[in-house]
Amino acid sequence: MIPENKIVLDKQNQSTQPKRKPHLEPLPTGSWKQYELIKSGVDPKELLDEIASIEGAWDIQKGRQDKIAVQREAKSIPIRGLRKSKIAGRAKIDVHESRYTTISKKLPRVCNFLEKFAQDWGGELSRAKLVLLPPGNRVYAHIDRGEYYWVRERFHLILQSGEQGSWMLTADEEIRMKTGELWRFNNKGMHEARNDSEVDRIHFIFDLRPIRQ
Repeated sequence: MIPENKIVLDKQNQSTQPKRKPHLEPLPTGSWKQYELIKSGVDPKELLDEIASIEGAWDIQKGRQDKIAVQREAKSIPIRGLRKSKIAGRAKIDVHESRYTTISKKLPRVCNFLEKFAQDWGGELSRAKLVLLPPGNRVYAHIDRGEYYWVRERFHLILQSGEQGSWMLTADEEIRMKTGELWRFNNKGMHEARNDSEVDRIHFIFDLRPIRQ
């Protein structure tokens, strides 16, 4: 058995060495660290009304909470998912190809928002989902690993949150995101979320692959 103090020392030594996994690296030094506010004042009403118009929308697909332990307390509606026909022996976290889901056809306003922002931002459409975190529930600390995430940026559009905003922690940066705000954040770092309000926390979460000129 390796002594516990040896494990601690090994970790300290490793921290001074170049990391071998780029998805564990923090964001490069720049104008933002783990989070960046892209825009505010987005009116979520039309999108929320569209979601509410689909009976039982949050319970149609349960794969995310059933198969991903850290997401077990959240519900989701997949808008764009990986293209299963393109897996070709790869792990799902290494599959780049994606497509619109069947249920997305019932959510044209959600899809239109995504497409317009992707065009304005200059990003290739990738995976996207609506996520509901009930009061008192949490998303447990994790890192989004794999080739798919290495080359993409993650965005959160806050459709509904409590008065204090949606709490998230990524690496050493804590934040509260308010309804109507659109944020970019570093999902390649260790991150977690919780809903400490009395209302459902609803985010539109999507990825874009920057289009290089």
